[in-house]
Order: sequence, then C-alpha cells, then structure tokens
Amino acid sequence: MQTSVFPFYSLWRTPFLFDTTIVEIIIICLVTAATFIIILPGIRGKLRTFWLVRVLTSLFIGAVIIAVNFTRDWEVGSITTTTVYKSFSNTMVNASIGLFVGLRGVNITLAGNPVHQLNETINYNERFSWESRIQYDIDYHEGLERGLPSPVLYVAEKFNSNSPCKLHQQYCISTYYSSAIMWAAFCSWILSNVLFCMPFLVYGIFMLFATAMCIIVSLTSFATVRQVPECSIHFGSSILRTRFGLSFWLSFATGLFCLIISIILLTIHVISPRVLQRLFSSKDNEELCNKTDKEEDSVSEDNKTDVVSQML
Repeated sequence: MQTSVFPFYSLWRTPFLFDTTIVEIIIICLVTAATFIIILPGIRGKLRTFWLVRVLTSLFIGAVIIAVNFTRDWEVGSITTTTVYKSFSNTMVNASIGLFVGLRGVNITLAGNPVHQLNETINYNERFSWESRIQYDIDYHEGLERGLPSPVLYVAEKFNSNSPCKLHQQYCISTYYSSAIMWAAFCSWILSNVLFCMPFLVYGIFMLFATAMCIIVSLTSFATVRQVPECSIHFGSSILRTRFGLSFWLSFATGLFCLIISIILLTIHVISPRVLQRLFSSKDNEELCNKTDKEEDSVSEDNKTDVVSQML
C-alpha cells in the first residue's frame, strides 16, 4: 500500500523575524539623538553636558515606552524535547520549542537539533496575533491549512478562544489594558517634556511621576495573568514553563528610573527652586546667576528703603 506525506509549506516560506516597527523606532531615536549631538557645540553655558544627558535620557525613556508595545518578549519560555513532528505520523524529532508572548500576540518557535532532519529544514517562527477578538482564531486556522508542525499547533491551540484553558481571554484582557496604559505613559512623557521647556517645572515633574505610575500599572496589569491557574503545556514528561522576559524587565527599570528622577527633582524643587530653574534654563548659567544676584540686591535695597521710610 502506497502512502503519501503532504509537505509542509508547498510554497517558499520565510519565518517571522521581528516587527519592523521596532527598527523604525530605533532609527528615529538615533537620528534625533545624533541631531542633538551635532548642535551641542552651539549651546553656551556650563550646563551643556547636563542638557545633553537630559535629552538622551528623555529619548531613551520615550523609545522604551513605544518599542515595548511591539516587542514579543514580555513573557518567554523554551524547552528541548523529543516530540512528534507531523500529524498522523509517528516520526519523532529532537527540537527546541519556544513561546514568546507580547502585547500584540504570541510567537511560537520550533528549531530542530540539528536544524536539518528528515530531509527538511526544521526552523519555524510563527506569529499568532490577538489584536482583535477573532484575529487569533483566523491565524490559527490558517496555520492548520498550511500544515504547521504538530508542536507549533499544540502550543497555539492552548491560546485558542475555544480552548478550555481560557488562556486567550486572560492574555487578551491583560495585554489590552497593559498596552493602553503604556500609551498613556507615552502621552505623559510628551507632556512632561513640553512642561520642562516652559516655566512650569513642577508640573513637568508631576507628569514624569505620572509616566512612572502608568508604566508600573501597565506591568501590574500584565503580571496579573500569572496569578490565575495556568494550563500546563506538556511535551512528554516535560512542561514548557514561562518567565518574564526582557521587555518586561526593561519597562520595569524604565518606570523605576522615571520614579527616582521625579522624586529627586521634586526634592530639589522643595529645597531650592532656584537650583532647579538654573538646571532647566536655556540661558547661559553665568548670565542667569548674575541676573539672580542683581534681583537679590534690588530686593535688599527696596527692603532698606522701606525700613527707612517707616522710621521717618
């Protein structure tokens, strides 16, 4: 009896690599930073270095806030095991299976050890999006039609909306609010930069503090999904376990950094508002100091005049 095995991906296939939006964000930030470095020699004053550090720090915070909305490594996990490769077949392969969860969807990877086995190249990186309610199911059914390997479909099925694990509902809700609050943090970051360029420094500090709070609340929203009972992903006797990834910890570090900066600036504002004004002033530091000294002298002379007039 002759049997035939249908090939995977009858057409040429390219695995999903990364979201090109991240590259665009990085290029824009690098060009902006380079522009500020070029015009740096034209800035007068002793606070030139502080001004450059402030601009680069602000660009870094904004870039992180935008980029993490498109990254895929908020939660990651991987396992190396021997598993069935094709449906309706007993053919086994040794491969590494990876799970990468982001705010816009999930990536599932399958890489053979070695990559070339069974006269095929086992190197898959498939993306399943949950930007809309039914988009994930559409991507999953397209994967079934294309004939994805069994390990990829098995992991993807756990996040299906019809799965009894209920992972789809949990992750969709948590990532939806995490993304929305992260965009609110981006708006707060823009307002803080605008206010720092105006004579409303204390309000800029408050908006920077709001940026930190938004980032922390966004991370809390994403982390709540790990507090509910999870559906284990078994491969034989092994279990695919996940942990928080680079994007999560980078966002946490950025939020903590914004919180520390806002507290420091608020403390300076309470202790000595004049120092804070000098730091964020676009004028030459020496000119500002001379102007401040003149104002103090004029105030003291006015006070003396008032005292003399009262005595007379």
